[in-house]
Amino acid sequence: MTPPPLPDGLVAIVKRDCPTCRLVAPVLADLADGDDRLTVYSQDDPTFPDGLDVVDDTALDVSFALELETVPTLLRVDGGAIVARAEGWMRSEWEAFTGQAPLGAGLPEYRPGCGSRTLDPDVAAAHADALGATRLRSRRIDLGAQEDDVEAVFERGWSDGLPVVPPTAERVARMLTGTTRAPDDVVAIVPPDLVECTVEKVAVNAVLAGCKPEYLPVVLTTVEAACTDEFNIHGLLATTYFSGPVVIVNGPVADAIGMNSGINALGQGNRANATIGRALQLVVRNVGGGRPGEIDRATLGNPGKYTFCFAEDEESSPWEPLHAERGLPADSSAVTLFAGDGVRGIVDQLSRTPDSLARSLAACIRTVPHPKMALGFDAILVVSPEHGRVFREGGWSKARLREELLALLQLDGDEVVRGAGGIAEGLPAGLTGMTVPKFGDDGLLVVHAGGRAGLFSAVIGGWINGPGGSQPVTREVRS
Repeated sequence: MTPPPLPDGLVAIVKRDCPTCRLVAPVLADLADGDDRLTVYSQDDPTFPDGLDVVDDTALDVSFALELETVPTLLRVDGGAIVARAEGWMRSEWEAFTGQAPLGAGLPEYRPGCGSRTLDPDVAAAHADALGATRLRSRRIDLGAQEDDVEAVFERGWSDGLPVVPPTAERVARMLTGTTRAPDDVVAIVPPDLVECTVEKVAVNAVLAGCKPEYLPVVLTTVEAACTDEFNIHGLLATTYFSGPVVIVNGPVADAIGMNSGINALGQGNRANATIGRALQLVVRNVGGGRPGEIDRATLGNPGKYTFCFAEDEESSPWEPLHAERGLPADSSAVTLFAGDGVRGIVDQLSRTPDSLARSLAACIRTVPHPKMALGFDAILVVSPEHGRVFREGGWSKARLREELLALLQLDGDEVVRGAGGIAEGLPAGLTGMTVPKFGDDGLLVVHAGGRAGLFSAVIGGWINGPGGSQPVTREVRS
């Protein structure tokens, strides 16, 4: 920030709340009668020091521009440039600085100054917000004096149906402190309207969602991943099926921002989990134009379309984390997006061997999205710590578990063709007499999450895979 023009001569910055400033008030009065012009700026009271002409700096514009840390600060200005600077009170320094002696008869020889008001955390944060707000490019919406800001957001269609945080310029500026990326950096082209979405636009929607600034890098990565051809958010929006984006976060960032990977990991109650997934949905809605009843054609949808985001429990997992399995360094932070529907619970409280538990899990997974369908849909298996313990104690790796599950999920064509079992739904009749795999080799993701008590796991069914459908996408989080 460029300092405003300062008058030549002596310039003092003080505040009444500072004992040292009050101590040197008589000295400033003496300097005002000297040959050098004295200009005094006050940070908290434009009538202090009494009896002097004082410039009001209670807005701290001058103090912030001068990057003050201490008051009193005494400057010598020549030709508009600061040529000397003294902080606090030291008689010998002030006498040499001003060329006037003696100064401050009866005062202590030395007193340290006080912290400038610019160092107050709340003041500094407000200033940073205000400064950042002036740099925003987004269109401003002026509300009427009688308008309620929360209701105004509903009326303008920016909400997902729940109340949101009004995105004031100051809040957006504060959100942008969470990333080193420039506000005008284009993050993605967001379907269905194919609109360029900048970091600033993501920040606006992160504010609406209730995110904290430290969540922003994860939100940005999530938006990038969603708008890839592989994930196909446009197709996911347009389908009549249940699915929406499922966000899985791995690596140090999950702990750093306080994400939940334990008790109720797939449920409510954690701010980071709730707002990161919600921010993605709001970006798609408000930037890309993906609104229910318009391009979003879901017959029923699912509650996860408000937000579906959780962290993997890596600390107690018996296996390598999802992002490492998908090719990223284990110590990196990452986001994996999956086009998923709702959570289907799996109960097995009796299996104490990996073989029995794997058979139990496979029987439940077979129902995705229908017991007689195969290959068209992927799935995520969320293994809880108690079920994970069974596999750990049995020495099963994640690769072993997946291999066993895929083997167990080889379907008898005679049982799954159309009409078999008196059910019209099913696979084409040409598969009679054949064995059909339920999933492709890469069609079943396995993650570890949940509370330490409860012999329950879960399966999250996917949307159609392959051309015209969606593939899981993993991206590394960068600041």
